[in-house]
Amino acid sequence: MRASDTVLPDGRTIRSFETGPVDASAAIVWHPGTPHTGRPPAPLVAHAERLGLRLVSIARPGFGGSTPHPGRTVASAARDALAVLDAAGATRAIAAGYSGGGPHALALGALAPDLVGAVVAVASPAPFEGDTGVDGAGWFAGMRAPGGLLAARDGRAARLAYAEHEVFDPEQFLPVDWAALEGEWGAVGEDAQAADAFGPDGGVDDDVAFVNDWGVALAEVTPPVLLVHGTGDRVIPFAHAERIAAALPHPELHAREGDGHVAVLAGLGPALDRARLLLG
Repeated sequence: MRASDTVLPDGRTIRSFETGPVDASAAIVWHPGTPHTGRPPAPLVAHAERLGLRLVSIARPGFGGSTPHPGRTVASAARDALAVLDAAGATRAIAAGYSGGGPHALALGALAPDLVGAVVAVASPAPFEGDTGVDGAGWFAGMRAPGGLLAARDGRAARLAYAEHEVFDPEQFLPVDWAALEGEWGAVGEDAQAADAFGPDGGVDDDVAFVNDWGVALAEVTPPVLLVHGTGDRVIPFAHAERIAAALPHPELHAREGDGHVAVLAGLGPALDRARLLLG
């Protein structure tokens, strides 16, 4: 695992982690979930090695040693990732993201279609267009613990205040999710816990970005997109995947029956296999 810091023109630093051949121009660029340290989980490293691709994992601003950037948007964080890829010499990439990383993978596909040959978005939230649903059919419908995102609608200060007493609700996860955390995807839970050491900025700014204008539209994501989502997800409900698919030019929606927010990661490997074929 190679850690590096890319200094941006405005003086901020973005930390990234790499595996695979240093001189490889084709890469998987990984956008981790919320929260994270930027270090990629072992199963993903194995997938990249199996596919013969370099892996570049991005720590978004406020996470894992990357400089916080209050007021950032999904698109601006994706531009930060693009700067890292440029510094790394990547010329062709699969943009992949899990959970809170999903919007950033989608945004990278919109911003750099010549670089991104395919996008993989696992358990991603859809763009927020106001919670105007009727009879519980809105953006927050089906979320077991939407408190952080609800607070984020009132701005960064409100979300920071909520973070001071935020408590994880274990009922967000299904039994299959807990089984996944006890198995090969345990590194995801461990990384989320390790992210606490970097403070609340990253998670706060992620949530605020999700419930505001992303800075790109899904219609601008011209590369093919593989959407992988569990039908039982209580964190980001399956309806979000359907909303995303309906707005994309070239979607492939892979519904994982009965999977929750973590168990769905079992579908990452097959999605990356398909993306590798699309990458050429």
